[in-house]
Amino acid sequence: MRLTRHGLVVWLPVSIAVLIGGWYAAAAQSWPLLTAAFGTWLLVAAFFRDPSRRTPPDLSPGDMLSPADGTVTAVEEVNHHEVAGGPALVLRIFLSVLDVHVNRSPSDVTVLDRLHVPGRFLDARSVDAASCNESTLLVLETSCGTRIGVRQIAGKIARRIVCPVKEGDRLARGQQYGMIRFGSGMELILPRPETLSIHVQVGEKVHAGLTILATMPPADRTGQDADDQAH
Repeated sequence: MRLTRHGLVVWLPVSIAVLIGGWYAAAAQSWPLLTAAFGTWLLVAAFFRDPSRRTPPDLSPGDMLSPADGTVTAVEEVNHHEVAGGPALVLRIFLSVLDVHVNRSPSDVTVLDRLHVPGRFLDARSVDAASCNESTLLVLETSCGTRIGVRQIAGKIARRIVCPVKEGDRLARGQQYGMIRFGSGMELILPRPETLSIHVQVGEKVHAGLTILATMPPADRTGQDADDQAH
């Protein structure tokens, strides 16, 4: 089982401790303790698992893949979002402790900005979690010149957002860029909801780097369109 490098500081020391404890338990023939040690390692490994994934073939530039595994909890149109600079669509995903927690880029993008917002640690399923909890927002530009966003949201148990990318970094579609440790939420923010094709609904299970959440129109350059209309 491959484990994600984004959880190395957790699963490596746990693995070492379990190995040492298991050795002593085996030497003492304490089978319940040995079983407990092995069970602990399996739980940690399951959470930090990093399954190999290959993005679907023949994707269009406008296809937006899910940035996280989990369940869609909201497909919400908003009148204004800082990422889009206007109307936007927010697709929100809840990650349980049983889901893979590695986050992946929804498209080929360049990182324009990284915004960390301190906050609370409400249950990620709470209606207030998205607006009140600690989060990290990446503002991204696609190869078509469209600004989109992905936001990692901490939860009641997940209190450690891992996002080691910075402004100017380029991410390929489906590339890993971070994770949230233990149950959490994730948002994909897309501009101009009236021009989007949405492929998921609330309650649907999705998988990072595999499930197409929505499709932007071809060569959708929101900023350029606005400039053209202004002139």
